[in-house]
Amino acid sequence: MHDANDLSQLRVLVVDDEDDIRLGLKRLMQRLGARVSEAADGAAALRELERRPADLVLSDLMMPGMTGAELLPEIKRRWPGTEVAILTGYGTVQTAVQCLQEGAAHFLTKPFDNEEILRLVRRLGCQILARRSADGGGPGATLVAEDPGMKRVLELVRRAAPSPMPVLIEGESGTGKELVARAVHAASQVAELPFLAVNCAALSDTLLESELFGHVRGAFTGADRDRRGLFAEAGGGTVFLDEVASMSPAFQGKLLRVLQEQVVRPVGGSRDLPVRFRLVAATNRDLQEQVSRGAFREDLYYRLQVVRIHIPPLRERPQDILPLAASFIARAAELCRISLGELPVLGADAERALLAYSWPGNVRELENAVQRAVVVCVDGAVRPYHLGIGGGAWGEPTAGEGQAGSYSEAKQRALVQFQREFVERALERTRGNVSQAAEACGLTRAAFQKILRQLGVDRTDFLAD
Repeated sequence: MHDANDLSQLRVLVVDDEDDIRLGLKRLMQRLGARVSEAADGAAALRELERRPADLVLSDLMMPGMTGAELLPEIKRRWPGTEVAILTGYGTVQTAVQCLQEGAAHFLTKPFDNEEILRLVRRLGCQILARRSADGGGPGATLVAEDPGMKRVLELVRRAAPSPMPVLIEGESGTGKELVARAVHAASQVAELPFLAVNCAALSDTLLESELFGHVRGAFTGADRDRRGLFAEAGGGTVFLDEVASMSPAFQGKLLRVLQEQVVRPVGGSRDLPVRFRLVAATNRDLQEQVSRGAFREDLYYRLQVVRIHIPPLRERPQDILPLAASFIARAAELCRISLGELPVLGADAERALLAYSWPGNVRELENAVQRAVVVCVDGAVRPYHLGIGGGAWGEPTAGEGQAGSYSEAKQRALVQFQREFVERALERTRGNVSQAAEACGLTRAAFQKILRQLGVDRTDFLAD
């Protein structure tokens, strides 16, 4: 876990058109040990970020040329992981609040004192570096791989990363395809260059073309300036296309031309522009089956899958479940500001529940379950019902349970769920003492024990250690 006192790995960009403010902020950041660069306006800031991406940008709001309000969305579009804090005069607080709604991490009003700036940067810096520590910087750190299935994935990453060849990552939703893509980039020869990602399923053809190829001013309504696409912005770095199977056949043809000729034509443009990038694509569908149905171009498929990496679903890599859960507990505790000595621990019953569950939502579902458990557990011990999955209040669906069913069936399932969570919480509070738990629930001991038998709840799971 990241040391909250060490900000030596934090990269900060200071953007202000006033030389003295820029210098003062730079010296403050250096006092914290951060690595600092500076820019006098928005355009210079973008150029600096292209050369040296930053973790945190401190930007003045009112600057000549590109304002901080215009710089913010451009940074969040091109470097979504970069945090932006806005510095503003009192007269522009309303605009600063709008910046918060558009993704700014914080804003400070001028005049501000040095300690206020230092507190803000310490807080944001610790959060940024904690996330980086949790995500890791390379294949071994980014991905948990205790299971042989994931070890094979990391071996493929290690072999494929150094070459510039396209990589196709296949796997169900929630298996961590973008993490594998980032691992490929981090272990590549262009790791210091940008990693730019786009979800093809989230954009229409027109928006996807503008996002990847760029556009010229006046190409469509709202295009008030020229804009470079991700292929051009990559500058030799990696472009990651997620859910590539969702692209229309027409757009597939345009992408194929880019891959073959290494040029793009911006939307509304009249000439081709050379581009240089390493392509990594991902899909949760069977592209070979899509090709056989005519839904995906065969020539594009062979272009994309020079190297294929298949990520097994979580149910097929059981040795990763508990190590992943432990890493997610640490990450959730960091976000909730829980100290290292107070980290929640998985009880034996919770571990059994995690291993018995089929994880249809894969690693993403496991992370959500663990985050929930860290928030709701009350004594530092994670129980099955804290997780909300099989073995606790939300067991695996029985046959037909995934269907709507009748009102009475749904009511019965909800009642069983309520009973289990209610009695388990009572046992948790009383450390497994049935008499005290029954009294707290307003039940006789015999009635409480009958409910325990019906639900298969073992009071010994709640005994004090």
